[in-house]
Amino acid sequence: MNEGKQSRRVFLRIAMCVLVLLLGATGMMALANLKKPPAEVLPEEHALRVEAIAARTADVPVVIAGFGEVRALDVVPISPEVTGRILQIHPRLEVGEVVSEGDLLFEIDPVDYEAAQQEAEAAVERWTQSIRILEKRYDLDGRRLDTLVRNRDLAKQEFERLKTLLERDKVGARSNVDAAERSYNLARDQADQMSQAVELYPIQIGEARSSLASARAGLSLAEANLKRCRVLAPFKGRVKEVSVETGQYVRPGNPAVVLADDSVLEIHVPIDSRDGRQWLKFEEGRGQTDAAWFAGLEPVECEIQWTEDASGHKWTGVLHRVVKFDPNTRMLHLAVRVDASRALSDSRDALPLVEGMFCSVQIPGKTVRNVFQLPRWAVSFENTVYVSRENRLQTVPVEVARIQGDTALVSSGIDPGDLVIVTRLANPLENSLLAIEGLESEEG
Repeated sequence: MNEGKQSRRVFLRIAMCVLVLLLGATGMMALANLKKPPAEVLPEEHALRVEAIAARTADVPVVIAGFGEVRALDVVPISPEVTGRILQIHPRLEVGEVVSEGDLLFEIDPVDYEAAQQEAEAAVERWTQSIRILEKRYDLDGRRLDTLVRNRDLAKQEFERLKTLLERDKVGARSNVDAAERSYNLARDQADQMSQAVELYPIQIGEARSSLASARAGLSLAEANLKRCRVLAPFKGRVKEVSVETGQYVRPGNPAVVLADDSVLEIHVPIDSRDGRQWLKFEEGRGQTDAAWFAGLEPVECEIQWTEDASGHKWTGVLHRVVKFDPNTRMLHLAVRVDASRALSDSRDALPLVEGMFCSVQIPGKTVRNVFQLPRWAVSFENTVYVSRENRLQTVPVEVARIQGDTALVSSGIDPGDLVIVTRLANPLENSLLAIEGLESEEG
């Protein structure tokens, strides 16, 4: 009896739960039917606003940029060649002053060298007179030798005559023959002695002439040393260093003055050896045939500008030669020359190009053919560019022939007429919709 009541209670509870669930579901469906569905909105795509240029091919002359310090082509240290005390110096012998060719830079006390010159002149005169005396004796002794030879011959004839008379004809006395023989021997000895003396004269004269030549060389040296007491400027130049004063004792070999010839200036410009190999203009037909070195460079005009006045005056130099190849940095050092007439500025407000200025140099090179000129920032570090095709952004790989300043020279990867995006974009989505503004041609 109790079990039947309990079962009915359980059934009743289940039925009530089901009824509540049905009522809730019916209510929710009724409420849902009362709500209107929202209107469907299609997603809108926003276009990227970019600037682009139309790619055009062109022949572009390559310009190799480099930096270098201006230096005088000839810098000459001038040292005294003789020892002595400085008597006087040039009144304007100061660093930065300009002296003319032939100006007296400084003078060394010449007293010792004047005495040495006089002594050398006396030695020359002494040996000159000695040669004259020997030549005169040579002439006189030569004539005496002829006389002595004649006397010898006569004494010989007399001796042979007396000897023949005594031995063959039994005429005369032995004492007469002996006396004739003594006379003959004496005459022969005198002739031999004189002959020996005459034969030695050419040797003595030769020795004297050698001594005269030595004395003349000594005189030349003395005259040169005397002349070296006055040190003259070898060219018109700027005084770069001075280390002498009046009264100072100087010795040969110690630089006293350093002169710089500013008539020709030179700038040594290091460039990448790969740029040199690919873009420098070497003259045809001037290659070295007997030395492993670079051929001559075409003397193209280069633009020079002082780095501390980037917007100021510019100068023009001429490419001159290859100076050296640095194996450590793999740099090729080029020399650019500037004449004094070009180093001077036409403007009173601008400084002249002078030694010590650190300058940028633009060197014209070969011409690269059929390339696209793009702003450098339009080409990524991965050598890709963004182009617009059917107003959609696409990433295109390109081959860069050269980066030149703010311009990238692209040789392949894009076609003429392609719209290359020049706006800086940060990780744009591929195939993004584009709105191109300010379209211009590449050449413009």
